[in-house]
Amino acid sequence: MLVNAKQTKNEIVQWIRDYFAENGPECSAVVGISSGKDSTIVAALCVEALGRDRVFGVMMPNGVQSDINDSVNVVNALGIPNMKVNISGAYSKLMAAVSAELECDASEQTKVNLPPRLRMATLYAVAQSLPNGGRVANTCNMSEDYVGYSTKFGDSAGDFSPLANLMVHEVRQIGYELPIPMELVDKTPTDGLCGKTDEDHLGFTYAQLDDYIMNGTSGILSIDSAIYTMHQHNLHKLNLMPSFRPQKLCEAV
Repeated sequence: MLVNAKQTKNEIVQWIRDYFAENGPECSAVVGISSGKDSTIVAALCVEALGRDRVFGVMMPNGVQSDINDSVNVVNALGIPNMKVNISGAYSKLMAAVSAELECDASEQTKVNLPPRLRMATLYAVAQSLPNGGRVANTCNMSEDYVGYSTKFGDSAGDFSPLANLMVHEVRQIGYELPIPMELVDKTPTDGLCGKTDEDHLGFTYAQLDDYIMNGTSGILSIDSAIYTMHQHNLHKLNLMPSFRPQKLCEAV
């Protein structure tokens, strides 16, 4: 738990300013607005760091999004320029093309992971098309990353990551220090696909996960085992891409 959430919030804001001073003094922060706490908090942090005119929100439903009004409320509350891009057409066409060439249905994992990857492609398309350019915000947090609850080259991508070293309960503490609707900070995270919560999918609560990360145990042996297994299985998402080094390069070093 954060000792001083307000101080940490201020440090993140300064870190964002420093990042943009070095990597895009005139660029905007481009944030995918999902209506969840993470994207809402990241957008609010960027507004405080850069001003609302330099934060661009992108809503990306895949067909009908039941909680799209929450996303609209976020961009309205923050007063940021925004747009809505429905990815359903691209998703349907790409799924159909892949399935046709494979001569079989795409896997369930493909169906789940393709939308986040299309959303990230959309965010970069927007960032590269803004008049002064943009830098894409990664909105993942430490708890999700620890067990691989993100899509490789989808929501796990981005140019800068304000929340990557904060656990879920710490992210919420930061949210309470920002001028955003509290109901979105406390909103139950869902997959946005089948109506299940993140915790339904994981098989444990974020509180138990955060306890494991902090203390080495959730207090329940079976959950500890599940978290350990998921962490080990998903290390490929956290580590840099392995690259072959020819012997001559190794000798030169």
